[in-house]
Amino acid sequence: MVPTKSRIKVAVIGAGAAGLCAGRHLVAEPARFQFDIYEQQDDVGGTWRYSTHVGKDEYGLPVHSSMYKNLRTNLPKEVMAFPDFPFENCDGHSFLHHTEVLHYLEEYAKNYDLYKYIKFHKFIDNIRPLKQEDAPIEYAVSFSDVVTKEKETYIYDAVMVCNGHYSVPYFPEIPGLNDFKGLLIHSHDYREPEDFKNMKVVVLGAGASGIDIAIEVSRVAKEVILSHNTPPKTCPLPDNTKQEKGIESMSKSSVTLIGGKHYECDAIIICTGYLYHYPFLDASFNVKIGDQHISPLFLHMFLIDYPTLAIWAVPKLIVPFPIYDQQAKVFLKFLKGKVELPTPETMRAETERDFHPPFGSRLQT
Repeated sequence: MVPTKSRIKVAVIGAGAAGLCAGRHLVAEPARFQFDIYEQQDDVGGTWRYSTHVGKDEYGLPVHSSMYKNLRTNLPKEVMAFPDFPFENCDGHSFLHHTEVLHYLEEYAKNYDLYKYIKFHKFIDNIRPLKQEDAPIEYAVSFSDVVTKEKETYIYDAVMVCNGHYSVPYFPEIPGLNDFKGLLIHSHDYREPEDFKNMKVVVLGAGASGIDIAIEVSRVAKEVILSHNTPPKTCPLPDNTKQEKGIESMSKSSVTLIGGKHYECDAIIICTGYLYHYPFLDASFNVKIGDQHISPLFLHMFLIDYPTLAIWAVPKLIVPFPIYDQQAKVFLKFLKGKVELPTPETMRAETERDFHPPFGSRLQT
């Protein structure tokens, strides 16, 4: 049931790209929406806000950003921008340094006057539904100030979960992983190549970050093994870098690859991606997180049993900023009653078909 109030109160979790986009569309309709954006860091940008910290930040919380010092986008700015806010010229470059993307998000927040709606240094402890008979569901959002530790709870009509999924590293289960005595890190904690000078390095994973980090590290390392189980990459690699199969096991100072090859190494960089992580969602929501799969979500977004709560940025192979923009528009139209969701039974059936083609999710307008 959608909210029946003339002015709908919305909580936005996160002030990264998705959260700022949510705010941009909420602020455009002040007569219909009242909202707060919650952000645990001290400024906007989410994962685009580079930090030299690894592990814990200055407040003892896990470091959110996975940016490394020299990262550039793997999407051109011409397709990456929000539809109504193009990037600046950026000296004619298409593939931007992460600092330019952060600057873009800061300017986006300023342009739409979003800073005054953002509650910085706020850590979300819990979001729980408040069921009321014959009335739309409300949500209790409980949070702590990361500086003062003061706790508060506010009530909202809807929640937009925009905390992203590039902050909690995924470590595969590899025999001997904990026995390795060299330098072992996840790409989440990688910052600059100099830490691997003159080392023999194994990079596990050949996604965008794995390839990028392997090439970057090769400039200072003695040797780099790009270890993965996907088809061999056809791009030219540095002379001291070669591709091999994935890791089968580890020992104190070496790896054994699938197929039996054995390599002595000084460092291993795990580039195997990230976990979807929503620890603040109350158990009563019954959200299930499987192998890169969150359920029950309709259109990979609406929580089926509580559709006035939606999760952003679940799909992975997307052009993120434009998708966030479309998701925000659809969700707010739903809150205003301008689009109607199918029945829960139909949503579950169509969600199941999303993972078993042919596809066919629909909204009713």
